[in-house]
Amino acid sequence: MDKPAFSRILLKLSGEALMGSLSYGICEDTIKEISQQIKELRHLGVDVAVVIGGGNIFRGVKGASMGMDRASADYMGMLATVINGLALQDALEKIDVQTRVISAIEMREIAEPYIRRRALRHLEKGRVVIFVAGTGNPYFTTDTAASLRAMEIGADVILKATKVDGVYDKDPQIHEDAKKIYSIKYIEVLDRNLRVMDSTAISMCMENDMPIIVFNIKHKGDLKRIVLGEDVGTIVK
Repeated sequence: MDKPAFSRILLKLSGEALMGSLSYGICEDTIKEISQQIKELRHLGVDVAVVIGGGNIFRGVKGASMGMDRASADYMGMLATVINGLALQDALEKIDVQTRVISAIEMREIAEPYIRRRALRHLEKGRVVIFVAGTGNPYFTTDTAASLRAMEIGADVILKATKVDGVYDKDPQIHEDAKKIYSIKYIEVLDRNLRVMDSTAISMCMENDMPIIVFNIKHKGDLKRIVLGEDVGTIVK
C-alpha cells in the first residue's frame, strides 16, 4: 500500500459540488462518487473531516442581495449545509463508512453539537466527521469554517474541492487565455484578489501556516492522488 503524504485532512466541499449536472439540489450519482473517493482515503488510514457548504440549496449572501436581513439569510444558508451533511452521511454509511455529523448550531435530534474534543475522538476512532452549519455565526462563510476547523482538529492540509483543476490568473470558464497557477503564496492570493477562499479564511491559513490545495472534485482519483503526495491542482502555502 502506498504511504499517504498526509495523516489528517480537511476536505472543503461546496454545495455546488454536490449538484453534478443539475441546476439545483443534490445529484445522487455525484454524492455517491464523492463518498467512494472519501472511502478510499479511509482505506489508506487517513483521518477525514469534511466542511460542507449549502450553495446548491440556499446562499446567504444571495438572500441578502434580494433584500433579506443578512443574519437571517446566513442562518438559512447554515441550515442548507445541514441538509447536505445528512445526505453525505447517508451516502457514506451505505458503503460502510462510519460517520458523525457535527453541527455548530444545536439540533441534537439529527446531529451532535460541536465539541472539539469529541470531534477529535471520532477522528481517532476512524470515523469521517462532517462539520455543518459553518461556524454557527452569520457573516462568516463555510470557507472560514473550514479554516477554523482545520486548525482546531490539527489537520495537515485543507483540500478545497472545486469545479476547476486549480487556481487561474482569471476565470478559465470565461477567458480562454487563463493561465493555471501551480503554486502561490497566501499574500499573493490576497493581493491579486484570486477567489481561492474568502480573505478571512486565507488570512487564518496564512497566520497558522495551513496549506491549501485546490483541485477539481470531478476528476476521478485526484483526491487520492493528492493524499498520496502527487502534484495535483494548485497549492497555496
